[in-house]
Amino acid sequence: MVTAPLLSDFLPTTRKEMQLRGWEEADVILLSADAYIDHPSFGAAVIGRLLEAEGLRVAIIPQPDWHGDLRDFKKLGRPRLWFGVAPGCMDSMVNKYTAARRLRSEDAYSPDGRHDLRPEYPTIVYTQIVKQLFPDVPVVLGGIEASLRRLTHYDYWQDRLRPSILVDSGADVIIYGMGEQPTLELSRRALELLDSGHPDLAYDANGNTLLTASLLRDAVNGVLTGPALSADCRQPVLQTVTLHPSANAVPGGITAEDIVLHSYEDCLRNPRSHAENFHHIEEQSNAWSARRLLQQCGKQWVVVNPPYPPLTTEQLDHSFDLPYTRLPHPKYRGKRIPAYDMIRFSVCLHRGCFGGCAFCTISAHQGKFIASRSKESILREVQAIAALPDFRGNLSDLGGPSANMYKMHGRNPKACHRCHRPSCIHPEVCPNLCGDHRPLLEIYRAVDALPAVKKSFIGSGVRYDLLLHDWKDEALNRAAADYTRELILHHVSGRLKVAPEHTSDHVLNLMRKPSFRLFHAFKRQFDRINREARLRQQIIPYFISSHPGCRTEDMAELAIETRHLDFQLEQVQDFTPTPMTTATTMYATGYDPDTLQPVFVARTPRDKQAQRMFFFWYKPEERRRIHEELRRINRPDLLKKLFSQ
Repeated sequence: MVTAPLLSDFLPTTRKEMQLRGWEEADVILLSADAYIDHPSFGAAVIGRLLEAEGLRVAIIPQPDWHGDLRDFKKLGRPRLWFGVAPGCMDSMVNKYTAARRLRSEDAYSPDGRHDLRPEYPTIVYTQIVKQLFPDVPVVLGGIEASLRRLTHYDYWQDRLRPSILVDSGADVIIYGMGEQPTLELSRRALELLDSGHPDLAYDANGNTLLTASLLRDAVNGVLTGPALSADCRQPVLQTVTLHPSANAVPGGITAEDIVLHSYEDCLRNPRSHAENFHHIEEQSNAWSARRLLQQCGKQWVVVNPPYPPLTTEQLDHSFDLPYTRLPHPKYRGKRIPAYDMIRFSVCLHRGCFGGCAFCTISAHQGKFIASRSKESILREVQAIAALPDFRGNLSDLGGPSANMYKMHGRNPKACHRCHRPSCIHPEVCPNLCGDHRPLLEIYRAVDALPAVKKSFIGSGVRYDLLLHDWKDEALNRAAADYTRELILHHVSGRLKVAPEHTSDHVLNLMRKPSFRLFHAFKRQFDRINREARLRQQIIPYFISSHPGCRTEDMAELAIETRHLDFQLEQVQDFTPTPMTTATTMYATGYDPDTLQPVFVARTPRDKQAQRMFFFWYKPEERRRIHEELRRINRPDLLKKLFSQ
């Protein structure tokens, strides 16, 4: 019989919960704009548990009230090391608003979907409050919002370029990407500093040593000296971002190995400069051996240290094997948290994605190289899920950023270490890529063999181009065919969702997606396997309108194509520009950052709506407007194709 976790099984969120653990103070206090769910899918829980495993006392203040007397920010006192601002699993503005800048129906990461529990841009709001209340305490930013705003970025909701979020927030450091390795290194250096007797340390009323903001910045930049400090403290912490008052203050000086981007002010004057910058930013985000990036903003300089190499299997297992309760904090008892409902019975198998889709943030945050968990770790997590009292035998997802990239890698690692391509499969599949589906099939079958599991579904997106590719190796081709059959027969809940995104080859090329011909080929396989097994399953395609490069006639062709396939589309969306993607750079500048060629962009609400309506050509209320639009652009030929019997 499984017993319910105790309050002390969670990271403390109140002074009373700290006292249950016998603490008078915390070493690190995390401020989260999401509800606290003690689960490996939620960043604050991961970082909290990771630091806890290192022996640190970590507390979380979830969704603090940023109005009035700010008591939530003061209730746990001053942390011994730093405040960590981890504003949530999604960018706060994407979480709150649709592509039409309308309020979403609910906040997926808040109890009962409430919208009033987080501010817009919580990274900035929380940091400014902390700096007001505790001016000498270091503030470390993490999470998707800070990670993707680490340099000059386009903000769709304000329709302007903004500088690094360090400039707007006043924080001391950004840890970008999936932050386990830099967080561990930073905590190790902080503890070493506290033990060193460094003259710039602060002290509390009881004589305990405290870290200061200036010392933490020096520790990150590797500029500390002293006989009591290790040699590592003389090297910068990878995967971090810091802000410096002048070029002369850049750690180590500006060298020939650095990439100096166009300044923030240059980007404001010339959109092409921002496009040129992004080409370097994306390239270095996905390089195994990356270079340091520097950007001037006013008199200040932003320094982005290169990322760590991908986590090893052992490191990733450690992160997932930490003692999560896998439950929302007891304070939410009786409340529904939509995001938790979605992931409570799902398992993430790997990190990273080598698809390089132009509209996706995964490569900027996780990188393109795949880090995979061991089978043993995955099975341990499945067994932990099976022990939950409300588990009924069905896993909602065995997946990752893309469902079928588990354990895929380059055959020759040295070639990968030299590579600067943002995608391993576009415009064509890299000949060095080993797309072996056998390790993933082994996971599926091992999970399904567990007595507690009735059915495991694949809810993550499947890259059908990996299934249809000729691998020049019959063993890999057979594995891809076996995977396709296994997926369709045993892991689809009646509807398989895939993401062709568009039907136009020139739009798909800008998206870095394969030709729609491959969707036709995959659908033929899907239909054949279902027919042979006498199943009546559906394939549900996802499409995007108003992506840079897409014009009204492209959407009309999409409507014609999907009509011939007998689809009445449901899974559709208007392109939403989010920070640090190739597509957003196209939208903001009008240039493709890869080629610096001009790109058409549908920017106005009217243009965007004119594209979106083609998804719903079958609705009588849209037919008249479609007629008017195709006549306006003088394409009666498309009108005849779409509505002819």
